Amino acid sequence: MQMYINGQWQDAHDGDQIEVINPATEAVLDTVPNACSVDVDKAVASSKLAFQQWRKTVVPSRSLLLHGMARKLEQHKEQLAQQLTLEQGKTLFESHCEIEWSVECIDYYAELIKNGIGRVLPPIHESAFNFVLKEPYGVTACITPFNYPLLLLFWKIAPALAAGNTVIIKPSEKTPLTTLMLADRVFDDFPSGVINIITGLGEKMGDALTCHPDVPTIAFTGSSRTGTRIAQKTAGMVKNLHLELGGKDAAVVAPDADIALAARAFGSSSIWNAGQICTSTERIYVPQQHYPLFIEQLLAVYQSINIGPGDNPNSQMGPLCDEQGLKKIDLHVQDAISKGAKVLCGGERSKHLQQGYFYPPTLITNANHSMLCMSEESFGPIVAVMPYQSFEQAIDYVNDSIYGLGACLMSNDAQLIRQFFQNVKAGTIWINDPLPDNVAGPFGGMKQSGTSARELGPEGLESFLETKHVHWEFDPQQRQENWFGGE
Repeated sequence: MQMYINGQWQDAHDGDQIEVINPATEAVLDTVPNACSVDVDKAVASSKLAFQQWRKTVVPSRSLLLHGMARKLEQHKEQLAQQLTLEQGKTLFESHCEIEWSVECIDYYAELIKNGIGRVLPPIHESAFNFVLKEPYGVTACITPFNYPLLLLFWKIAPALAAGNTVIIKPSEKTPLTTLMLADRVFDDFPSGVINIITGLGEKMGDALTCHPDVPTIAFTGSSRTGTRIAQKTAGMVKNLHLELGGKDAAVVAPDADIALAARAFGSSSIWNAGQICTSTERIYVPQQHYPLFIEQLLAVYQSINIGPGDNPNSQMGPLCDEQGLKKIDLHVQDAISKGAKVLCGGERSKHLQQGYFYPPTLITNANHSMLCMSEESFGPIVAVMPYQSFEQAIDYVNDSIYGLGACLMSNDAQLIRQFFQNVKAGTIWINDPLPDNVAGPFGGMKQSGTSARELGPEGLESFLETKHVHWEFDPQQRQENWFGGE
């Protein structure tokens, strides 16, 4: 496939290409261009030019185009879901869910932008008019990860476009095909240059985009390492950064919780999308008295999971996206074992599937915070479980992390619930239901999980608008007594 720049399909300037691999078979699906700085300059120039007209497009027209985008996404959902499963590995059920959530996001921002782009202030004197305007920044670089190529894309471009920005989409080199399919199926009603898609890999290409002087906004979801690098490289340019980075989400089983229900909840939230979610449950804390029963129940959940290719209707969990993910999980498991942990199930690459990056659900006990599986993001279907003595200790365990993306509690005790959401340092707190996103509620992290910018909700729209205060004096004659130079 080719890149999509200024409404046209194009190869990379130097002809370089990248292979896209099917993670279930390890076969090459297709190739895409490996863009260079010349391609980036072309995309930025196209977006910058298109912005001059797009920013003037009235909100009702922008809203209609966004609703049209949502309807086209629904129209092509079967084809897109098939492609998404082939290149990312998730089950078809999960791919359909991703598309449905994306549609909801687009429709939400298509309506939210109608609510207003500023406010009127009380004037400081009777002949003045004071108001606040919210204006688009300009060209927005939207850099998306492999785990949710569509959902995390629309979390960015729906509010950015609604606000009047133009966008350059840079999908993960592991999963670019579904994004490119959107160009002539879902984006084709938008004016040329409003939405560009470039593909590529490497820091050189990434720097050309993020450090470009005509790209004032960068919306990035990905690793903490890459996000930190973007912040460092662009520090002197004072860009508008949206960085949603890593997580090491914790789950707590309260003393009053239904143990079987908690095991099902956290078993699911740890292996959905093969554990490749920034908010996956990766560490669980259980009261000492309930620890043996919880382990027994969670083990039963994991052992019941059918693993296989995502396009097999019997599969409940697909493969990891690439070999690199397998190696990282294996490193975490081996590190835990070397430090005294026990692996009750999983713990190695699937043996019954001869091809593909399959790794079964893995349950680690006897864990402690010196282990990589309790401190670094694993991004796979492994979870480590620790007992706690008091609820205060459980909260301390949750907060003992450089990350602060999300955390979940299973409890019906109102006092414990309040204690949990007041004291846990995380951007999202779930009570009795891990992982769901509310399109009207802000999503983002604390600490090293990201910047203060948020996705979703009104905050997600605000992130793509900058503020201007206008002071308008109707009768300057009344104000001249405060000015120099008069008689």
